[in-house]
Amino acid sequence: MSTYDARFRVWRGDGGGGGLEDFTVEVHEGEVVLDIIHRLQATQAPDLAVRWNCKAGKCGSCSAEVNGRPRLMCMTRMSVFDRDDTVTVTPMRAFPVVRDLVTDVSFNYAKAREVPSFVPPQGVAAGEYRMQQIDVDRSQEFRKCIECFLCQDTCHVVRDHEENKAAFAGPRFLMRVAELDMHPLDAAAESGLDRRRTAQDEHGLGYCNITKCCTEVCPEGIHITDNALIPLKERAVDRKYDPLVWLGSKIRRRGEHTG
Repeated sequence: MSTYDARFRVWRGDGGGGGLEDFTVEVHEGEVVLDIIHRLQATQAPDLAVRWNCKAGKCGSCSAEVNGRPRLMCMTRMSVFDRDDTVTVTPMRAFPVVRDLVTDVSFNYAKAREVPSFVPPQGVAAGEYRMQQIDVDRSQEFRKCIECFLCQDTCHVVRDHEENKAAFAGPRFLMRVAELDMHPLDAAAESGLDRRRTAQDEHGLGYCNITKCCTEVCPEGIHITDNALIPLKERAVDRKYDPLVWLGSKIRRRGEHTG
């Protein structure tokens, strides 16, 4: 088995500040970045904090930035780097640091709670839902999301502008809105919930300028921009600027004033 010594630069610190520390660490053939972080813990930095769980690219826990790119450490093979490279591992930049490579991602859970859940159709009991595969083909892709929040981290709307976080749900949760809006059985409209309007007015859809950076970092290969965000923008615009909707709102307002 081929082994070599690699140069790693790992961010150490907490919410109060920190910096990069240099390490030289042994690498074995077939290993991933997370293996090397574990070896550093075992041999040189036992207090190094890192979040991980499955080590199979399915839990989304080990998100970090490797050489400046948001990645899952367990899915980033050492073989993609030249042996002379210095591999830099830092915490996700869009979220507050707890310690070392661990960040506070509670922003995402708060945004998840702001998205109204699936509204069951009236008169159909649980277990009796029936859908054709063709009706769910488009939205089924979005269910592959493992909530690693790499798309949230790389989105410059919040990555570079902390002040936008209050108004912007981010690509992961706008994708959730799109999924529900495409769901063939979602009865949100019948219950008075306009998902397209709330996407624009409450979840900040207009902040997204479709640079596709979220799609580029998704470890599941979900086409977030093309298949979720752009169609949702099209639906929102169609709804907002539909001349019949506009005329109806004018008539309603006139009736309220004359009544």
